Amino acid sequence: MAATGPGLTPMLVVRDVAVSSAWYVELFGFASGHGGDEFEMLMGPDGGLELMLHHGEFEAHPGMTDPEGGTPGRGVLFYYRTEDAQAVFDRARAMGADLLDEPHLNPNARAIEFTLRDPDGYPISVSQRIVA
Repeated sequence: MAATGPGLTPMLVVRDVAVSSAWYVELFGFASGHGGDEFEMLMGPDGGLELMLHHGEFEAHPGMTDPEGGTPGRGVLFYYRTEDAQAVFDRARAMGADLLDEPHLNPNARAIEFTLRDPDGYPISVSQRIVA
């Protein structure tokens, strides 16, 4: 069932919507909810909207900045929750993803985590909570 009610869904400015969409679909198992070269809506397994991607011409969205003008996602770190961080890490490695570290225990978050960058350089930490 799709999520309803208030929530927060990020939209990333990307160089190539189709390439970024394929990357997120392959790594995280999202499904394309829109498709195309200008805009994409990526859906989670429950049908809920997880992430939006937008091409670099984004004048219609006040506050968005050009990732070519600086570090993509500067000051932002996305977290992807999973029940199997090692499986996501193995897929990321097989895809040739830009891995910043390997799965490790983050004692503060009580989670197994690793961080990688998407095709546009946005940082994503993959996190698997440890059940106490």
